[in-house]
Amino acid sequence: MASSRIFSRNLITRTKLKSSPSQFLIPMNSFKNPKLSSPISLINLYLRPLHLGTPISQFCYTSIHGSCINTAENDYSPTNEAEIICKLLSKLPKYSSIDSVLDSSGVKEITPMLVLEVLKQLSNSGILALGFFSWAEKQKGFEYTTESYNALIDSLGKIKQFKMIWVLIDSMKSKGLLTKYTFNLIIRRYARAKRVEDAINTFEGMKQYGIKIDSSDLNKFLDTMCKSRQVKHAHKMFDEMKNRGFKPDQKSYTILLEGYGQQQNLVKVNEVYSEMKDEGFELDVVAYGIIMNAFCKVGKIDRAVEMFSEMDEKGVKPSPHIFCILINGLGSYKRLGEALKYFEMSKASGFVTESPTYNAVVGSYCWSLRFDDAFRFIDEMRRFRVGPSSRTYDIILNHLIKAGRGEEAYSVFQKMGNDQGCDPTVSTFEIIIRMFCSKGELNMAVRVWDEMKAKGIIPGMHMFASMINSFQHVNKLEDACKYFEEMIDLGIRPPGLVFSSLKEALIDNGKKETAQILRRKIDAMKLAPIAG
Repeated sequence: MASSRIFSRNLITRTKLKSSPSQFLIPMNSFKNPKLSSPISLINLYLRPLHLGTPISQFCYTSIHGSCINTAENDYSPTNEAEIICKLLSKLPKYSSIDSVLDSSGVKEITPMLVLEVLKQLSNSGILALGFFSWAEKQKGFEYTTESYNALIDSLGKIKQFKMIWVLIDSMKSKGLLTKYTFNLIIRRYARAKRVEDAINTFEGMKQYGIKIDSSDLNKFLDTMCKSRQVKHAHKMFDEMKNRGFKPDQKSYTILLEGYGQQQNLVKVNEVYSEMKDEGFELDVVAYGIIMNAFCKVGKIDRAVEMFSEMDEKGVKPSPHIFCILINGLGSYKRLGEALKYFEMSKASGFVTESPTYNAVVGSYCWSLRFDDAFRFIDEMRRFRVGPSSRTYDIILNHLIKAGRGEEAYSVFQKMGNDQGCDPTVSTFEIIIRMFCSKGELNMAVRVWDEMKAKGIIPGMHMFASMINSFQHVNKLEDACKYFEEMIDLGIRPPGLVFSSLKEALIDNGKKETAQILRRKIDAMKLAPIAG
């Protein structure tokens, strides 16, 4: 099992604070134990070590489990020590504690940068991240930082471990490390978990922690909600705040435009735009880009091009992002010549051409199945020192697979590490594993999976789902259960459809008892005392 701890429920006191529009539930510092004044780690006061691999049924009501999913959008190169730690944690032996494994890592001193790197690498497993943090704070050189707390909080938020998050918030407050960004992280995780009321109460409860809320904070809240696909609730909050006397600025309207644009809701985009004009605001380059991107998403490419001309007429200078939107939009509809025209315009605009714009051109070549040109263009990226990156290769891999050129995709995948800064990320592995699963080549899927684990990369929920469903499809239920249990051991909550499908297959094959065991393990996760 990835990690297990006993959490003492009575150490947290949840205090209700009156807040509009509803009550804000937060844990407060109300620890009565006199030993709490000692420098002993706050987290260690809540956690007691168990041996890894302990059957979950033995501590259904006292253990915490959790993990998280991350698309690894950021490409960065961890230090050697960070890689050592992550590899050890990703291959934890049964019946071993995190402390004992990391004590043998050979790492002599823990720096704030090392802690942050490891936490980022472990963002696919919140419990491993929590266990590492608990170990690290006892090591030489450890320092509490806002950044490391935030990384841990974001990791735990992805698995809805909100009670533990509020314990960490109290710890940050006591150390003077709380920031507005920390609350933005929590709001985002509540919003993505569809706990909208909790997200709103977290925003309004910031003042209980001595943080003053201003108009820029409301814009950040609206932005967080919109990017978490809660634009209707964001708009409702926007209207409520206006009724309270809040005066929205251009950015406030732009955020709502983007929220509805991402949902491809052009009717609401037009409504917000009309209200924006009534308030005396005109479209700036950011708002133009948002509306153009919305048109591209629904296939109205010509309308997006018309808006580009409108920008020129009104003297609004296009940004690199504007060109990127048009290149992506035109390229996706195989209008390669026009996409390349706007790329040349972007180079002549006076801006330094950035990696996303080059990636858009790579994607445009791929949409037109001109892969040789895409690879030649990567050579140009190298000459101008704007890439490539793992993201560049992910674009090519997706298109190769879509074009039925799986063998070529796998060959490109194998060579990625030869290109500096282009080591496969978790998203890259997901692309290749999903490809082999869809083709029924499960031996190859397992090979890539093992390669990923050997690099210390923790798989996410969707990768587990692909493996479980694929083995189930060929009636290899023992293998499907193995990955299902590994998923639970990492603390990743299985999607309901994945479990119901596996349960049905097990019952149909006379393995009702196995299905019941898996059910109990899932229930144990839900009953974990730190689960929010």
